[in-house]
Amino acid sequence: MTKEFQASKPIYIQIADHLSSQIVRGEIKPGEKLPSVREMAIVSGVNPNTVQRTYSEMERMGIVETKRGQGTFVIQNEEIVDSLKTQLQREIIDRFVQSMRGLGLSEEDITEGLKQYLRGEQDGR
Repeated sequence: MTKEFQASKPIYIQIADHLSSQIVRGEIKPGEKLPSVREMAIVSGVNPNTVQRTYSEMERMGIVETKRGQGTFVIQNEEIVDSLKTQLQREIIDRFVQSMRGLGLSEEDITEGLKQYLRGEQDGR
């Protein structure tokens, strides 16, 4: 996962977003153990305290649970995973719509452009 982090967003949130996306896509399954704080810090190229903060934030959000002496695990509640998926979808849609509105596009322009894109008609093809 070693990657460049965005300066505009705290690193621990970026790691949480990445893990959340993996959970939603099913790459990390409910009940699966996450890497230890040290392992994740090495893989991510960050300080272990940053990873601990990531895991604490995800636990606060109800996405993971820490079992004393065993590690941190993805919550085994499909409703929470579905809720996370809906939340991520809304965030992505919000960023997309705000960007399109920033270009001065109307709701109709955005909708039509998206329909064309999904039909494979990008760039006038």
